[in-house]
Amino acid sequence: MIVTESEEQQALRSSVAALAQRYNYVDYVLPKSRRHEPLTELWSEASKLGFLGVNLPEEYGGGGAGIYELALVQEELAAHGCGLLLVVVSPAICGTIISKYGTSGQKEQWLPGLADGSKIMAFGITEADAGSNSHKIGTVAKRDGDDWILSGNKVFISGVDQADAVLIVARTEDAASGKLRPALFIVPTETAGFVRTPMEMDIIEPDRQFALFLDDVRLPSNALVGEPDAALAQLFAGLNPERILGAAMAVGMGRYALDAAVKYANERTVWKTPIGAHQGIAHPLAQRKIEVELAKLMMQKAASLYDSGDDFGAAEAANMAKYAAGEAAIASLDQAIQTHGGGGLTQEYGLAAMLGAARIARVAPVSREMILNFVSQHSLGLPRSY
Repeated sequence: MIVTESEEQQALRSSVAALAQRYNYVDYVLPKSRRHEPLTELWSEASKLGFLGVNLPEEYGGGGAGIYELALVQEELAAHGCGLLLVVVSPAICGTIISKYGTSGQKEQWLPGLADGSKIMAFGITEADAGSNSHKIGTVAKRDGDDWILSGNKVFISGVDQADAVLIVARTEDAASGKLRPALFIVPTETAGFVRTPMEMDIIEPDRQFALFLDDVRLPSNALVGEPDAALAQLFAGLNPERILGAAMAVGMGRYALDAAVKYANERTVWKTPIGAHQGIAHPLAQRKIEVELAKLMMQKAASLYDSGDDFGAAEAANMAKYAAGEAAIASLDQAIQTHGGGGLTQEYGLAAMLGAARIARVAPVSREMILNFVSQHSLGLPRSY
């Protein structure tokens, strides 16, 4: 497991930080978020510098590194207030799945664009009726000659308006009951019968959420990624990176909050003394620092295990990392707001807006309750409760 990062990884951190510093959260990210405008300029620059495809194969224009390096990129961006949600979705989930299970044609068509950021692929798994129970996915794929016909609905699908295609998780028709046998399909967003509708969210984020309606969407046979009745391992090849990248984003937000709080606590004086000198301010911030660093270690462990090929170990650590990072980010932002007093609720600092965004980490991509179910059953050996 990586504890001390290599010179190359440290250099990558420094390069990403230098980019992120040019995109101020209050002046750039927050105004764009209030208008629900994607961070296009940042995405473009990160693409040109090769940050977005560090985990993808070199032969297709990627960096040839691993999920650890992509998580590092995400953490460092988020630590400067400009984390990119679609990094979680496009190169981490979709890029990983296509790299591992795609045909040579799919790799040639999609991976160079996903690596250099010129193409974006969203990921469609969530359904209203299935909730966290992905074994009950209702989107069905039927054979029609050499083609596939997809029918179903999806909700909370991020960034569809920015995407060239969506990697849809369906199930073959003969798997309408029993164990999940996922089938993964690349669906270009301009395909006939593919309808997207924005969902009205009450959080301040640059990336929009969409409901998808698949009305007998006809796809050629080469839209299928991997096998039509693939094992769960094929699906989790993308879901474990999703949890790791989500943890990295939450760790970064926690770091951002602490940096803002410490800066204010050093500058704000009351009775000629910086408020950071008082234990009532200092100790809670110290506690949050410990929690963020512990979450970061678990995220690094999960990424290292994933890159080494330890799928079960990575799943356990990725779930724990996502849980710990979400809790640490929320606690850090709440403490940063408290440190700023009334100022913490103003638009000048933007901390309250970020707190709303960080709250997502408790419910997506998997709720903390489902993580606790996983740990109870698989880590502790307790009876399954669901």
